[in-house]
Amino acid sequence: MKIAQSALWLPTNPRVIEFGRLLHAGLDWFNNHAVDIILSVIAGTLLYLLLRMVRRRAKSLRNQPGDELSLSTIFGRTFARTTHFFMAMVAARLVAGYANPPESLLVTIRFLFTIAVVFQGAIWAREFILGLIERRSGEDGAGESIANAMGIIRLLVTFALFAIALVVVLDNLGVNVTGLIAGLGIGGIAIGLAAQGIFSDLFAALSIIFDKPFRTGDTIQYDQTIATVEHIGLKSTHLRALTGEKKIISNANLLQKEISNFQHISRRRVSFPVGVVYQTDPEKAARIPALLKQVIEQNDAEFIRCGFIGFGASSLDFECFFDVHKPDMESLALTRHRIGIAILKMFKDEKIEFAYPTQTTFTAAPDGQLVYPYARPVGQDSDDDLAAPQRAGT
Repeated sequence: MKIAQSALWLPTNPRVIEFGRLLHAGLDWFNNHAVDIILSVIAGTLLYLLLRMVRRRAKSLRNQPGDELSLSTIFGRTFARTTHFFMAMVAARLVAGYANPPESLLVTIRFLFTIAVVFQGAIWAREFILGLIERRSGEDGAGESIANAMGIIRLLVTFALFAIALVVVLDNLGVNVTGLIAGLGIGGIAIGLAAQGIFSDLFAALSIIFDKPFRTGDTIQYDQTIATVEHIGLKSTHLRALTGEKKIISNANLLQKEISNFQHISRRRVSFPVGVVYQTDPEKAARIPALLKQVIEQNDAEFIRCGFIGFGASSLDFECFFDVHKPDMESLALTRHRIGIAILKMFKDEKIEFAYPTQTTFTAAPDGQLVYPYARPVGQDSDDDLAAPQRAGT
């Protein structure tokens, strides 16, 4: 009767029985390997503290004064993101084998270590990639543009890395991830097709930010438009035309055009045509290139070449080329103005006349003989009157 009553108090729940069995096994393991366990705990604690010192050193690199986008700062910021869970699991994994733990405990430590390493690697990779992106974009002062894009860049990088980390963890658990990968691929294709226009402009904006064909404040030309870049957004670029109006063009459409950037040129070449009258003395005409060279060099420009290029409809045509070593359009216009006025003064001193469009008209009588288109002078006979235009026409 007493035996039956005591049997009523025995646990019958399988989970309770399993817990009791694990507890009993743990007590036996501790009793049999107490020294090894204590030494392993001490070693693991020291390893954890060492990893914390490394992380603290990384934080000091991140916070050191100087260039915030240097490689040392990026490495410091990356390793400063090390989690306590990762450090604890690294320490536990390194010392677990020396304490001869039960197989179930060792499997658990391995599983948690895998999770810690995979997701910690994703965190490090995200911070390092974002740091390199900021460094690449910050080299030429694209701070405003990258600030506008960092939100979406961070989201894309985080999603991609943690999706890969999740697949790796599930694969280590023995889960068949083929269907998951296929689903992610199909979902990505569907989203890409649905938002094709948005993503094309987004990636065009990233291309502008990182490839830097132009920056905010640059003067560019596309098609027949010359404008100054005011803002580079994720969807479109805002420009201010030379005529004053504001132009907005999508990033993808803008990158499909041939773009000329006038901001970073070191010199501007100017073509300067000059035409003189046909009555110019040949010796004076031969001196014109030397005169133009003298004027150009006296007005802070670099003479390239000059010479006679042809017989025009009403002028002897010359053309000279010179370089202005100033990038802005205002300096170019001012230099060209000074050179033009100086040429005008020099030609006046040299008594060289500029040509302008002229035309001579000869009038003929019904019989084909040339006549003057003005009234006949008083006292002049008709023969002399007709002889002159005939001679002029021959």
